[in-house]
Amino acid sequence: MNIILLGPPGAGKGTQARKLVEERGMTQLSTGDMLREARTSGTEMGQRVAEVMDRGELVTDEIVIGLIEEKLAGEAGGGFIFDGFPRTLAQADALGALLDKLGQSLDAVIEMRVDDAALVARIAGRATCGGCGEVYNDTLRPIPADGKCSNCGASDFKRRADDNEESLKQRLMEYYKKTSPLIGYYHAKGTLRPVDGMGAMDAVASEIAAALD
Repeated sequence: MNIILLGPPGAGKGTQARKLVEERGMTQLSTGDMLREARTSGTEMGQRVAEVMDRGELVTDEIVIGLIEEKLAGEAGGGFIFDGFPRTLAQADALGALLDKLGQSLDAVIEMRVDDAALVARIAGRATCGGCGEVYNDTLRPIPADGKCSNCGASDFKRRADDNEESLKQRLMEYYKKTSPLIGYYHAKGTLRPVDGMGAMDAVASEIAAALD
């Protein structure tokens, strides 16, 4: 099964992707992770990525699709989760063409619906475990009193410089301009599965499981 997790910044896509990896044996394909991995891989594609990034330029859709093709050609018993891609209609078309070429399908697009004001409150106090990526929030889910991640025990927590109200509003505007058209695109294809992204983590996970089963 191949799926896309679709939703604005801070909707919880990364958290839900990790649960799907743990519970269903799926493989998460995060654009950022793939680019970082490729950059140090020493492959021809990796060299192209490194050259573009070193020039401070954006990596082209062609390169990202090439990286995805390499991953899809490998083994993934539980299927793939596309996290952070596609972001535009052109990328969605390119991904669809690639899956057709490889004889694979896109089984579901999980749209994580959120309330913008609540989302800003959720993200403004966000901290991420440097060990496993577990997400905490100063108000909704504080870092444990002993300063250690409840999931892996690490004590290194990171905060994004742009996890503030003004930056998030700009990121949301960018999402609505470029990525939200994908909602109609996948609805027309019959693969869109909306879930309430504002619920508790386990409640959202249950909704996603119900949408996939």
